Amino acid sequence: MESSARAQSSRRLDAALESTAQTQELMPRRRPTQERSQRKFDALLQASRELLSDVGFESFTCEEVASRAELPIGTLYQFFANKYVIVCELNRQDLVGVQQELAEFDGEVPSLDWVRFLNNFVDHMAGMWMTDPSRREVWLAMQSTPSTRATGVIHEREFADQVSRMLGPLTPRTPRHRRNLMAQVLVHIVYSMLNFSVQDGQSHEDAVAELKRIMMAYLLVAEKESRRSGGSATDNEQA
Repeated sequence: MESSARAQSSRRLDAALESTAQTQELMPRRRPTQERSQRKFDALLQASRELLSDVGFESFTCEEVASRAELPIGTLYQFFANKYVIVCELNRQDLVGVQQELAEFDGEVPSLDWVRFLNNFVDHMAGMWMTDPSRREVWLAMQSTPSTRATGVIHEREFADQVSRMLGPLTPRTPRHRRNLMAQVLVHIVYSMLNFSVQDGQSHEDAVAELKRIMMAYLLVAEKESRRSGGSATDNEQA
């Protein structure tokens, strides 16, 4: 009875989220602090990822997630208020994974061979999208409500902060605010193009090749403009 009431309450909240323009970040009610809770949390996220890939976000339900994870629905609601919070946590998980991958490449961008770095990293990310179709499903689900979109912007901005720091040596005389904008543009383009590359009927290799051309042209222009601009790197950092 209690589980049914919770499910009905969650559905009402789902409907409210579809029509509201909330902008706060959607986050789990709590995060696990013990190993046993962590296993349950991870099982729910894995079941969510698989369900999303199988049925899409429209048919995605918390009840089916709990069933696939072989956990009571009450356990799911201890962590997640509704399916929108689940998909936001999956999106955060995906971005953290990419940030960790990028950190392994950090330090290569300032070199004269940064074009090789770019080529290798885009290939690496494209492989992640090809081997894990749930990434595109998560990205599409994030576009479903104002709240999920706003949360996606927050996640992307955190990733862009990392990219902005890496762009520093490549664009030493570019003002910090401009570099931050460049990083946000790059993150948005990369995610949009990678998700485009795995659409049905789309040539993945062709789309990835176009992504590389876009990024290469953008960064080459940014590098040349930065090195032509006047003022010291310190002056521009304070701008």
